Amino acid sequence: MLKQILSKIPRKSSKPDPIDATTGNGAPCSTTTNGGNSFSSRLNVVKRVSSAVFPSSIMSGGVDAAVEPHISFKDISPLQKQNLFISKLNFCCEISDFSDAHLDLKREALVELLDFVSSGSAKFTEPAISAICKMCAANLFRVFPPKYRNSSNATETDDEEPMFDPAWSHLQLVYELLLRFTSLVDAKAAKKQVDHSFVLRLLDLFDSDDPRERDCLKSVLHRIYGKFMVLRPFIRKAVSNIIYRFVYETERHNGIAELLEIFGSIISGFALPLKEEHKLFLWRALMPLHKPKSVGIYHQQLAYCIVQFVDKDPKLTGEVIKGLLKYWPVTNSQKELMFISEVEEMLEMTSMDEFQKVMVPLFRRIGGCLNSSHYQVAERAHLLWNNERIVNLVIHNRQVIVPIVFSALERNSQNHWNQAVLNLTQNIRKMFLEMDEELMLACQCKLEEEQSKSNVVAEKRRLTWENLESAAGGAASFNNPISNTINLAHVESASCSVAC
Repeated sequence: MLKQILSKIPRKSSKPDPIDATTGNGAPCSTTTNGGNSFSSRLNVVKRVSSAVFPSSIMSGGVDAAVEPHISFKDISPLQKQNLFISKLNFCCEISDFSDAHLDLKREALVELLDFVSSGSAKFTEPAISAICKMCAANLFRVFPPKYRNSSNATETDDEEPMFDPAWSHLQLVYELLLRFTSLVDAKAAKKQVDHSFVLRLLDLFDSDDPRERDCLKSVLHRIYGKFMVLRPFIRKAVSNIIYRFVYETERHNGIAELLEIFGSIISGFALPLKEEHKLFLWRALMPLHKPKSVGIYHQQLAYCIVQFVDKDPKLTGEVIKGLLKYWPVTNSQKELMFISEVEEMLEMTSMDEFQKVMVPLFRRIGGCLNSSHYQVAERAHLLWNNERIVNLVIHNRQVIVPIVFSALERNSQNHWNQAVLNLTQNIRKMFLEMDEELMLACQCKLEEEQSKSNVVAEKRRLTWENLESAAGGAASFNNPISNTINLAHVESASCSVAC
């Protein structure tokens, strides 16, 4: 009875879920309340707006709805160009044989990527930054074949023809894309991808035989150094390690000139006073670069870096000249010419106080160059006196410098074989006479005294050798008295034994 009464009471409808309130065939449920209808309508509006701003491919991360990489940027909607950008970058990560037709498609994709980035349409989001760094690493970072040529056969000029990479047609596009990327990307956004490992592998590429690649690397590394400030100390340390390995181990590296060219502009931006780290780079990395035989390949860039240091802090001039004297070549005339030119450049920038610290060992070395049998070295050393700054330094310190070089000038005027060197010697002697005639006469007298003393010593040495030779010759005509004594003692002992 109670069940029959309860069955006649109408049941209260339960409130359906506003999102899943549909019938079994998928049609909207007609039993929703007014509040449920309003919530459902608002949710549909949000869905339409979000789908318009963030397409489904982007909402899903671009993985589920990847865009075909061979589609042109002109044939796709602006909302999906970013997906196509990443898709093309991933496509260019594939390395193919140069005879394969895939290379043409890859080159076409690289050209489109470069145009897309240059137009400013590319957005360097985290997936895009990761994709472009991955593509550059796949195409650029490689191991070069070993160099079989011995470093001892390398000359200071190294006239070998450069070797060009056959893959440069598309490597150039990758480098241009990397350069645009480093110019436009935000350093904070790319710090995870452009890290220490990326920079080290980039520096390894400076050993490439292709000068075009090294030139592109120079621009890229300089851009990274300027934008990624957190990497600056690491880059300086990594380049120092490359120089150490080159100077003290291999003496073989193709990119020293390019690395020094980068550092030439970096040094000019150093703040004053110079940090101890920067001075250590000068003493430990730059100055030892004068040691290798192949210094002629990068001497111009090396001298520029040192000039930048001296220009920042003129007090470094004396130490730089001491470093040049330490690594001064003895048998390599071409290197000696470079060193003389570098000394002249340093003397133009040095102060009187710094000059007086190094003038004695410096002009002893220059005096040796004045007497060089290689006429180019002797001529270049004489031409130092054509520099007004050097002449001014010599005039103020003539009491010390003139006696050092006077003997070298005298030996030249008597013995040197080259007429041009003889003429230059006479010009310098005339300059010294006009500068201080009394000093020249005093140097002449002192030189004559030294020559007379040396003649006396030489005569004594000659007489001593003559006496030794005559004594040795006289002893040879007689028997050795020691052996005679021994023989006599032997005879006497023998006769004594017989008598007994």
